[in-house]
Amino acid sequence: MNFSTVFYSMFFLICTLWCQTSCTSMWAVTSAEEYYAIGMAYFDNGKYAEAEKWLNRAKAMDKTKTASEYNLGRIAFETKRYDEAFRYFNGILAKDPDNVMSLKAAAYTKVKMGDLESASAFYDRVLALTPESADDGYNYALILYVMEKYEESSAVLAKYPFALLENSDVILLNARLLRVQDKSEAMDWYARWLETNSSSQIRYEYVLILEEHGFYARALEQCRTALKDLPAGSNEPKKADVRFRLARLLLIADPDNDEGLTELREAISEGFDDIDALDALANREGIANKEEIQRIAEETATAKKAREVPKEQN
Repeated sequence: MNFSTVFYSMFFLICTLWCQTSCTSMWAVTSAEEYYAIGMAYFDNGKYAEAEKWLNRAKAMDKTKTASEYNLGRIAFETKRYDEAFRYFNGILAKDPDNVMSLKAAAYTKVKMGDLESASAFYDRVLALTPESADDGYNYALILYVMEKYEESSAVLAKYPFALLENSDVILLNARLLRVQDKSEAMDWYARWLETNSSSQIRYEYVLILEEHGFYARALEQCRTALKDLPAGSNEPKKADVRFRLARLLLIADPDNDEGLTELREAISEGFDDIDALDALANREGIANKEEIQRIAEETATAKKAREVPKEQN
C-alpha cells in the first residue's frame, strides 16, 4: 500500500469519526432546543402538564437545563405548587447566585408562601444587581409596606422619582405610606392618583385622611362621590361604612343640619353596627344632637346583641 492510499484512508476515517461525533452533538443540541420549544408552546397555551413533560426532557440536556428549570418553576408557580416552584428557582441560584430572573421569581414565590422576610431578602439582592429598576424597587417597597416597615419602604421609593410622577401603582403606594406615617402630603398623592384612576376604596381612604386633617368640605364631596360610585355588594368598603362616614362628616361640619342624623339612621338600616364608633361620635366635642346619637347607639347595641344570642345558642 503506497503513501497516498494510506493517507486518504486515514483522512477518510478521521472525517468519518469527526462527522459522527459532530452530528451526534448537533442532534443532541437540536433535540434539546426542540424539546424546550415544544414545552414552551404548551406553557404559553396553559397546558402545564404537557409543558412539564417536554421541559423535563429538555432539562436533561445541558444546553437548555437552566431555562427549562426556570420554566418548570413557573409551571409549579402557576399551578400553586409554591414549595416546588421555590426549589426550582433556588436550585438555579445555587449555581448562579446573580441570576436576576430567578431571584425575582424566588422573591414572588416567597410572597405567595407568606414568607415576607425571605421575599424581602431576595428583592434586596435584586436591587443590588439592578439598582436602576423602578419595577423591582416598587415590588420591594410594597413588601416592606406589607411588613409595616414604612420608613424603609418610603426610602426605597424615594430612589425612583420619575416613577413617582408617572406610575399609578407607585403613586398609590406612596400615598398610603405617607398616610400611615400621618403625613399631610398623603392628601396630594391621593388626589394625584384619583386624577387618572377610579376606585371607591381609594376614594374612601382619601376621605379618611381629609377628615383627619380637618378638610371637611373636600371630605364631604369625595365621600358623596365614593357612595355614588360604590359597586353593588361592595365589601371594600361596605356601603354602610361609607354612609356612616358621610353622616359623621355632616354632623361635624354642619351640626345644625338634620341631614347628618338622616344619613346616620340610613347607615344603621344598611347594617352599620360599630357601637364604639357611634359612642365616640356621640361624645365628640362640638357635636349637636348628642342625646339622639346616643339613643341611636343604644338601640343599635341592643339590636346587635339580640342578633348574636341565637348564634351563641346554635
